[in-house]
Amino acid sequence: MDSGLKREIEEKVLSGSRLSFDDGVALYDTDEVAWLGELAHEIRTRKNGDKVYFNVNRHLNMTNVCSASCAYCSFQRKPGEKDAYTMRIEEAVRLAKGMEPDGITELHIVNGLHPTLPWRYYPKSISELKAVLPGVSIKAFTATEIHWFERISGLSADAILDELIEAGLESLTGGGAEIFDEEIRSRIVDHQTHWEDWSRIHRLAHAKGLRTPATMLYGHIEQPRHRVDHVLRLRQLQDETGGFAVFIPLRFQHDFHDSKDGKVRNRLMGQPMATGVEALKTFAVSRLLLDNFDHVKCFWVMHGLSTAQLALNYGADDLDGSVVEYKITHDADNFGTPDKMTREDLLELIRDAGFTPVERNTRYEVIKEYEGPEPARREEPQLMTF
Repeated sequence: MDSGLKREIEEKVLSGSRLSFDDGVALYDTDEVAWLGELAHEIRTRKNGDKVYFNVNRHLNMTNVCSASCAYCSFQRKPGEKDAYTMRIEEAVRLAKGMEPDGITELHIVNGLHPTLPWRYYPKSISELKAVLPGVSIKAFTATEIHWFERISGLSADAILDELIEAGLESLTGGGAEIFDEEIRSRIVDHQTHWEDWSRIHRLAHAKGLRTPATMLYGHIEQPRHRVDHVLRLRQLQDETGGFAVFIPLRFQHDFHDSKDGKVRNRLMGQPMATGVEALKTFAVSRLLLDNFDHVKCFWVMHGLSTAQLALNYGADDLDGSVVEYKITHDADNFGTPDKMTREDLLELIRDAGFTPVERNTRYEVIKEYEGPEPARREEPQLMTF
């Protein structure tokens, strides 16, 4: 990077001035990764000190049957295919209830776009889950799913959100965003939810008092300029609504070829996965551009535990939660991440990276702040054993 531009960007960051699209592209182009991390860590520390947030949650995918065949997705199945499943609501309740002894505070639900399930299945599932877990926040459905519900119910998103909130919904999930740029999106997405509807639905959710996450799927066929465009659209929407709680970069995962029917559903296999350095750049640049987001999350399932720890020095301040089961990624990659991390595992992971663990709820309200790492461990990090 030209020394003059480097100095100009540093001055903007340190003075709190907003970075531009061109600044974002230049940051991705730099080879000075340590410098980039220092800048991002400065902003992360200003916003959150040495805290790293997490929650104790359970991901639940109630059906993998989907009308879409998105190019990046290994999760979806068509009706009648091997491995296709749709849970009865009672089964979903049983699985969720089984996590109650672990002290979960959030249930995270994402599904396929099922072609024949009736609309009533969805508010009924939320209502019954909330009835058995009244103290657990229900975070459910992507904007893509809400758009699908409009199609199958004939209702508006406004009415759909009202009914889901009445049933117990407390947040949407951030998925379905992928990459907003239409040039890329048209090549990887096989459904009708694009930026206009994704933003419309989150805008509605924010107006109703929900705080939602936002995501970006990176490391496939997009270029850095598409990532910059993506986060700047989110920044503009956040200026308008203030309703986003966190930004979550999600690394594209290869298909592991382990489906029982032998099909490779992930059609982006020719694209190498993003390296660890590219992941750290993505966290850092996102943190620097999203000046109006309080939090940036590293979803450890998609990055691995070591990269997740490093990301905490490149702008991230949240590690998601215990997860338990995440079929959307684990159906793709055999990446080596565990299905489940306990509260104690997460505390160890965060302390080992030199930070203070803070357990939060879905709205990022603090449940408990734990003791930080021992001073000796800040100076000499210990190897993790998972």
